[in-house]
Amino acid sequence: MAAARRVTELGLDGRQRGGKWKGSVFKALLILCIVIAFVTLLAVIVQAFVRGLPRLDSNLITQMPSTLDRETSGMQSAIFGTVYVMVGVVVTVVPIGVSAAIYLEEFADHTKGWVRFIELNIQNLAAVPSIVFGILGLAFIVRGPLSLGPVAYAGSLTLALLVLPTVILAAREAIRAVPTSLRLGSMGLGATQWQTIWHHVLPAAVPGIVTGTILALSRAIGETAPLLLVGATVFVTYNPDGFFDGAYTVLPVQIFQWAVRPQEEFRILAAAGIILLLGVLLAMNSVAIWIRNRFTREL
Repeated sequence: MAAARRVTELGLDGRQRGGKWKGSVFKALLILCIVIAFVTLLAVIVQAFVRGLPRLDSNLITQMPSTLDRETSGMQSAIFGTVYVMVGVVVTVVPIGVSAAIYLEEFADHTKGWVRFIELNIQNLAAVPSIVFGILGLAFIVRGPLSLGPVAYAGSLTLALLVLPTVILAAREAIRAVPTSLRLGSMGLGATQWQTIWHHVLPAAVPGIVTGTILALSRAIGETAPLLLVGATVFVTYNPDGFFDGAYTVLPVQIFQWAVRPQEEFRILAAAGIILLLGVLLAMNSVAIWIRNRFTREL
């Protein structure tokens, strides 16, 4: 009875009401910040769309960049270069990131100092500026031990290093969210630990892994500074010859190259390129949502 009386007194106390008032103000400030951020983003997108609308045509996709014919200049080489680089990122970062997450979450002994050291470094690397990865890629991938040269896959490896911590952290959270009872039930029926992970844990974690991977790729597709350091050329008039041969460029680098030019036609092209890049990003997110929903229904 005394405890119930004390709770009632606290509820009627003016200080408690003051706390509720402060909570309401804090909630209103959070909503205001969200609205400001959303309105700012929407204004930028609308401005880019309105300015780039005259160049949102087939020439933007089918034609190569040109400094002479500004009316029909396109960004086909940047589109192909982006596809090459992002495919290289996917085939590199997904197996490594998911495998590392499986090991750290299911097999690693967290009492070991070196395991805690690896986890600490993964968390710290997620906050490292992208330009640092560009310098690392220039020193060790383009030159250095690998010496791949300024090719598309060098850019892929650099961006893979950039987003690898994010993929590992997202995959670990997705694997950790799988109920322990699922693991115990599988092993109780005679399955090995690896069979349990492969047939039960991973399928259940796929929606979270895919979501985290797409978020990481969404960051990678918009990076410019690291790729400029590892060989992405600002003006390329032909498509890449492959992952390991020929010069390449990507959409953000091409947009940057057009945006810094003084001619109005190139700035219009840059705005159209921004809309195209947003379209590619939305397409990637749509595929991720479809994959996530498909696996969620199957589960």
